Amino acid sequence: MTTFDADVVVVGSGFGGSATALRLTEAGHRVIVLERGRRLSDDDLLRARKDPRAYLWQPAAGMRGFFWQRIFKDVGLIGANGVGGGSIVWAGVLLEPGETFYRDAAWAHLADDWKAELAPHFQRAARMLGRVTNSHTGPMDDYLHQAARAVGAEHTFGPVPVAIHFGAPGVTEPDPFFGGEGPERTGCKLCGECLLGCPYGAKNQLTRNYLHLAERYGAEIRAEHDVTAITPLEGGGYELTVGHPWKRGVRRAPVRARRVVLAGGVLGTLDLLFRCRDELGTLTRVSTQLGRHVRTNSEALTAIQQPPGQDLSYGPTITTDFHPDADTHVTQNRYIGGWHMRLQIGPIMDGHQPLLRAGKTLGAMLRHPFRQLRAMVARDFEQRMTVLTVMQRLDNELAFEFRRSPFRPWRRVLRSRSVKGHEAPSFLPVANEVTRAYAEASGGTPFNLIGETLGGLSVTAHILGGAAMGSDATEGVVDAHHEVFGHPGLYVADASTIPANLGVNPSLTITAMAERFAAGFPDAPPDAERREPIDALADGRTS
Repeated sequence: MTTFDADVVVVGSGFGGSATALRLTEAGHRVIVLERGRRLSDDDLLRARKDPRAYLWQPAAGMRGFFWQRIFKDVGLIGANGVGGGSIVWAGVLLEPGETFYRDAAWAHLADDWKAELAPHFQRAARMLGRVTNSHTGPMDDYLHQAARAVGAEHTFGPVPVAIHFGAPGVTEPDPFFGGEGPERTGCKLCGECLLGCPYGAKNQLTRNYLHLAERYGAEIRAEHDVTAITPLEGGGYELTVGHPWKRGVRRAPVRARRVVLAGGVLGTLDLLFRCRDELGTLTRVSTQLGRHVRTNSEALTAIQQPPGQDLSYGPTITTDFHPDADTHVTQNRYIGGWHMRLQIGPIMDGHQPLLRAGKTLGAMLRHPFRQLRAMVARDFEQRMTVLTVMQRLDNELAFEFRRSPFRPWRRVLRSRSVKGHEAPSFLPVANEVTRAYAEASGGTPFNLIGETLGGLSVTAHILGGAAMGSDATEGVVDAHHEVFGHPGLYVADASTIPANLGVNPSLTITAMAERFAAGFPDAPPDAERREPIDALADGRTS
């Protein structure tokens, strides 16, 4: 008879994994969370502000921080590894998608009314993450307001809902969200450093709500545990092969569980499923739809650099937004700690033809090399920089395949492929229009990212899909209950199941879908110890 280490193993500790871990623990399941990244202390996050080795995640190069960037042929991606996943580098924005998302043909047929079905889960996720409306604005927001007016969209401008404990700035108090069940919290210092991880106790990242509570109630979180294989067991259940993310000589004991939930983000989940299906042969029935229908949120990132003497850093990272048209959403970003942006900005350039746009960009940089150099080495670079995130809900897609690496041909890796007629855009005219309007209002200089202009890449922090929902294995990788077709007891509960563009930051949607998934999960054994699910009110008082 098989001895199981847990009823459920959750692979990954981002928004989907954290919500799943808490709710299944409350329901009486024995839960183990395996996270390949480190457990970060507040001191670790503070050190990351000055030491790239403590900030960047590239273990083979001795950098064991949390922030990573990956460049594929068709897309550039940004994310984080560590206990708390993407919430570490998350700006805290909690927006719900528009009506078109719920009605998208990619998944509308899988439920009678997705909006009505997800509504209570959106509400609970928002309360758990402490959603409030931002009340702190400054010059950066004034400039964005003027840009909205310039493009005829002033009526859509306003403050964003955020997951931040404002309280009294810098003042620590007992848990205000969960009746003392959560950690102490400190009022936001308005330092603009949200994207670096918040070491001050203000941002409601997952280690201060879902993960903290899951661990308090009995879930076991194992950091620096890299899952490299999943093997079905005779009689049911799975064995997970686990290694260390950078210590090759360290052997981790395999972990056995009745059920497994994959929540390692799009790249983590796709890589593991591809490797198990195509290389190891342990999950041979995973759908051929794996890696298809990947979305970028039709995103473009632009930047504006203010003249010397201006400091726009006061406030949370993202504070206001607007909609220049029915399909487009724009937010501003303070990017304190974004020193790497120095290497990524270049002249703003229009053009739908990637090669022509790249040539024009390179020509401008060669004609004005000192202008480019001055922008990159500017004093107070981060305080003077505004980054605009422009997202669209328009349909596009790309695919990931599992093929030999062009640099290490003995190894197979994820490689992107554009989908003809549905290419993810690397140029959004409205993004450049808004960026120029902001620069005109503020007296700054507009920029594109050279990954977009020179590389022809769509750059995003909001990758979606690849293990999308479907009615069967010919249409998707998981069913409407997140179970992998062909492999009972194996589930996916992260952004890779989302089959359509959202047009907004996806964190709240991922969390709400995980709440729905956990609510419909199979019951724990009859003798399991259950507890009433915890909730929180948006004003910070326990319900």
